[in-house]
Amino acid sequence: MVEEGRWGIIYCPKGRLFTNPVKRWEQAERCLLEHGIQYDMVQSENPRGVDRLVRMLISNGYKTIIIYGGDSALNDAVNYLMLLKSEERNRITLGVIPNGVLNDFAHFWGFDESHLEQTIAWLKQKRVRRVDIGCIHYENKKKERCRRYFLNCVNIGMVANIMSMRRRMRHLFISRTISFILSFFLLLFQRMDYLMSLKINTDTIKQRLMTVCVGNAQGYGQTPNAVPYNGLLDVSIVSQPKMLQAMEGMYLLLRDKILNHRSVLPYRTQELSAQIAPHTPVSVDGRLLNGTPVGTFRISVEKEVINFIIPS
Repeated sequence: MVEEGRWGIIYCPKGRLFTNPVKRWEQAERCLLEHGIQYDMVQSENPRGVDRLVRMLISNGYKTIIIYGGDSALNDAVNYLMLLKSEERNRITLGVIPNGVLNDFAHFWGFDESHLEQTIAWLKQKRVRRVDIGCIHYENKKKERCRRYFLNCVNIGMVANIMSMRRRMRHLFISRTISFILSFFLLLFQRMDYLMSLKINTDTIKQRLMTVCVGNAQGYGQTPNAVPYNGLLDVSIVSQPKMLQAMEGMYLLLRDKILNHRSVLPYRTQELSAQIAPHTPVSVDGRLLNGTPVGTFRISVEKEVINFIIPS
């Protein structure tokens, strides 16, 4: 068993051009040593290996687990933690050093990949907040009941495709804004509306929609007022806009003012249910689900279930 207070760090190297993963780790190692932090590092060899490493660290007695990666790595870590009994999960504290293709949950709290030393200084102070986790409950094509937890959001429709393409674009382009704009324009002339049936609070909506975002946090700009500690989900529903309105919407999204757009209908709720047409893309924390949920599925929130280190 490891000594009390020792960190277990899971390093997820970036897969982007012009980035040297060895030098990036060496920079973090220097900061950790300067702050006198005791740690052990394991490296994730593939994007789907994080949950296995989290399991390994917990079984070896680590109570502080730092994900040196992005939103997908955090998502995998949280989904493993949610498999544990609450008593065991409550003994684990999760932290992040942003180093991914998308780092939106880290950005929500003020962590920045370009300020590594500041991030490690904040983590060392270990100011912990219990945060909410969203969950999508659905049935797949094999009639299996599934669930996937999320920190950021669930996207349904066009933006799910944009987020997936944005992830691929950021392997080539450093700017997260440029990657989003290019992804948007590449998809602009493809199918932009999907038949959906939604039940939110007392309202039922059944029509063709461009995209729906269910945010536990800011939802990559689509639910800018959402916070992961009020036990509620923010929902942004975007109807089919005309071309100029779509371009205006992209501008407002990049300015975090998407709720000002005339085609956006906002909600706040603890739970919603939905049914969508086949082949409608659905993403969870920026990663596409493997296939469209079959039949009616449900999205809900679990209040204050993860210990997360936030800045001082």
